[in-house]
Amino acid sequence: MEMPLERVKTSSSSPSVWFTAPRRRLRENAIRFILFLCAMISVVTTISIIFVLVKETSIFFTHVNVSEFLFGVRWAPLLEPRSFGVLPLVSGTFLIVFGSAVIALPAGLATAIYLSEYASERTRSAVKPVLETLAGIPTVVYGYIALTFITPMLSSVIPHLKVFNAASASIVVGIMILPMIASLCDNAMRAVPDSLRHGGYALGATHFEVTAKIIVPAALSGIMASFVLALSRAIGETMIVTLAAGATPNLTLSFMESIQTMTAYIVQVSLGDTPAGGVEYQTIFAVASLLFLITFCMNVAANRILRKFQEMYD
Repeated sequence: MEMPLERVKTSSSSPSVWFTAPRRRLRENAIRFILFLCAMISVVTTISIIFVLVKETSIFFTHVNVSEFLFGVRWAPLLEPRSFGVLPLVSGTFLIVFGSAVIALPAGLATAIYLSEYASERTRSAVKPVLETLAGIPTVVYGYIALTFITPMLSSVIPHLKVFNAASASIVVGIMILPMIASLCDNAMRAVPDSLRHGGYALGATHFEVTAKIIVPAALSGIMASFVLALSRAIGETMIVTLAAGATPNLTLSFMESIQTMTAYIVQVSLGDTPAGGVEYQTIFAVASLLFLITFCMNVAANRILRKFQEMYD
């Protein structure tokens, strides 16, 4: 039985219908505005950091020549005679990054391959929490481990090793970033479709051949992303290198000597002993700007590499 037209109009124009739609639109607009504000916080924060760095660094370069800062081989802004060559800090930073990468990249990738392709679910469920626990240890604890355990152990093998040295700091930084590499590489390899694995086995490939020639190349974009994130973490590491590597800005390639990284110098000056406003204090902004540029260039290069590999293996 059909409802009369008058009753249909009355029911469709009920107050609940007329008031619900505007209230719903208002609620959606409010949620959209809140999400926009959350997104703008990161943008405003980044712009503010860049503004402060550029402002203070420009003041620093009114007192110090840019070429002297970038290409000088002696860093002594707090001692007389003063020198502002940042190359010792840069070399110390990359010495730590290189040493930690030699340890963490192959070990992390091998761990991820084992967890993704060889380990049983029981073993995987036991190993993954251990890796996550390593990732959650405070870096100051890693620094004391390097100073009180790794360095004495290395001294028993290398007699002339200094108390503060780049070797122990590199080892511990590599241990610190290893869980990140293993976890991200494991996720990338487990995201590879099983059809690729089955296709390799159907062609008669062994388990190792499928892993090395199919799974790892297919997950190469995620593996490269994990490497970049881990190295960026190593570049920005502060407490480990402050405690274990020392505070001697040496331009050296030896892991046996005491060095100083860019982040460790920023910590040294930020302790409060240096008066604010002077050229000595403004050196932390110049060093921070250089560190920001290095990290930014690494991320840009990594994004281009990732896009290249994604186009190849999509």
